[in-house]
Amino acid sequence: MQPSVQLFTSAVLLAELADVLNRPMAARRLALIGRSLQDVLADYTIAAGVVTPFAIQAVIAADPDDDHVIAAAVAAKADLVVSGDRHLLALGTHQGIRILTPADALVVIGL
Repeated sequence: MQPSVQLFTSAVLLAELADVLNRPMAARRLALIGRSLQDVLADYTIAAGVVTPFAIQAVIAADPDDDHVIAAAVAAKADLVVSGDRHLLALGTHQGIRILTPADALVVIGL
């Protein structure tokens, strides 16, 4: 039996994703596969639950924007944060939520 995997995001993280996907390199790559920024965001919001964090705690001094990832994970009562971000990975865990690379998460999830 496959484990249940749920994705979560927040309004702030969606805005950051939109900003990244609107950059020239990402826009060119999306154009190559015939997708628009709006298409990708619409698909992502269908796939991911949108949570509203109660508060944004200062957790990662080196990159305060990463605190939004932690806040969304806490609000979602997540088991894992999957990221390649070095600041998040250096934290390792927060309030019992493990922070793993995509490769390590696949091992943990069993996929």
